[in-house]
Amino acid sequence: MSPTPPRLSLAVQYAVDEARAPTRTRLRRWAKVALERDCAVTLRIVGAAEGRRLNREFRGKDYATNVLTFVYGHDPATVGDIALCAPVIAREAREQGKTPEAHWAHLVVHGMLHLQGYDHEKTREARRMEALEIRIVTELGYPDPYRIAA
Repeated sequence: MSPTPPRLSLAVQYAVDEARAPTRTRLRRWAKVALERDCAVTLRIVGAAEGRRLNREFRGKDYATNVLTFVYGHDPATVGDIALCAPVIAREAREQGKTPEAHWAHLVVHGMLHLQGYDHEKTREARRMEALEIRIVTELGYPDPYRIAA
């Protein structure tokens, strides 16, 4: 008998024009492949002003960042929110020579891993998390997200 696969309860909120972000179907697919345990998560697609406000309020950094993860609990499922900043993601994709879709996929995976306890504050943890991100993103059919085109 195989173990029960983890379940994902996912809500998607668009605080920006939906045309600037991936569809709910793609977001769900990317979140699901990074799932290791039951999770209830809201993915919120935000603009620069909200991204900056969240980063300033919760991290003390006065700029919009690409992804922020907020964890509220782990019992019985992991519960949290992931804010993805559409204009930052678009800009980074251009600067790094990536397709927007590949960069979105990577950042959804990155946020989902943070939600489930992965971190990159220490070198060893960063290597472990990055290796997992590379495996997941390349299995989705995208290139290594840490290879930046020159």
